[in-house]
Amino acid sequence: MTDPALARHVAACNNVASPAGLITFRIGGAQVGWVSPELAQALTFRPRDFHFDRDGVALATRLRSPGMRSEALAQALPALAAGKFLRIRGEAFDVRETSAGPVLATIDRGALPAFGIMSQGVHVNGIVRRADGLHLWVGIRARDKAVAPGQLDNIVAGGISTGLSPEETLIKEAEEEACLPAALAAAARPVGRVSYVMANGEGLRRDVLHCYDLDIPEGVTPRPGDDEVERFELWPAARVLEAVRTSDSVKFNVNLVLIDLFLREGLVADPDGSLRAGLDQGPD
Repeated sequence: MTDPALARHVAACNNVASPAGLITFRIGGAQVGWVSPELAQALTFRPRDFHFDRDGVALATRLRSPGMRSEALAQALPALAAGKFLRIRGEAFDVRETSAGPVLATIDRGALPAFGIMSQGVHVNGIVRRADGLHLWVGIRARDKAVAPGQLDNIVAGGISTGLSPEETLIKEAEEEACLPAALAAAARPVGRVSYVMANGEGLRRDVLHCYDLDIPEGVTPRPGDDEVERFELWPAARVLEAVRTSDSVKFNVNLVLIDLFLREGLVADPDGSLRAGLDQGPD
């Protein structure tokens, strides 16, 4: 039987059985997101750029290039932010139909949940293997963070901004967040992905997380390079697993990344395969 203490985290990140009540959002014939009826109503005030039909709302077909589409979206955001539909964060993310599909436009990161647009990120497990077993570097998130303040995080994690690959993002975030040299970060091994669809106060999070394992040599100690984390600590994997199982001290999506690691390392059982299957319920 799947451990319910672990399965609860999978369920928490996949709390939407269907997008009932939401309206499809399309770009160039591709469905890229979902919007609330209230946001759709706000978009009717921009009829030149947003068109409505029986299938939902779409960017105008005259907007044929990614640049034109990006500009139309950018022009709509200030009014939507003023209407409390989203907050502008000043960081552009690619808009795609699938995680490996072509870039159809770019949009501010803060607008992704409001439009139900897929977001992609990287998460890195910082691994130290010792005679007494597997250890993991964990970050303690800053207590003034808007999301998951003070909770446990991976050694490196970050969203993939416009124009960057997962590997480029990993190297950039490793240096910025944990002061890890690029040569070390580049040795991280891709081990798969997790994905989920979660409704929250911002809208609909449709996230794909590219997961990596990175062996941290003895004597290398990550240290905060920005305001993301307060400090890093090296924990036995058993202690991390206990935190995931018995508490809510780990950032919500980091639980999924760690469960993936525990499965790969044989630290937890998954007799019917449901736990593994539950880790990839989000976008393709």
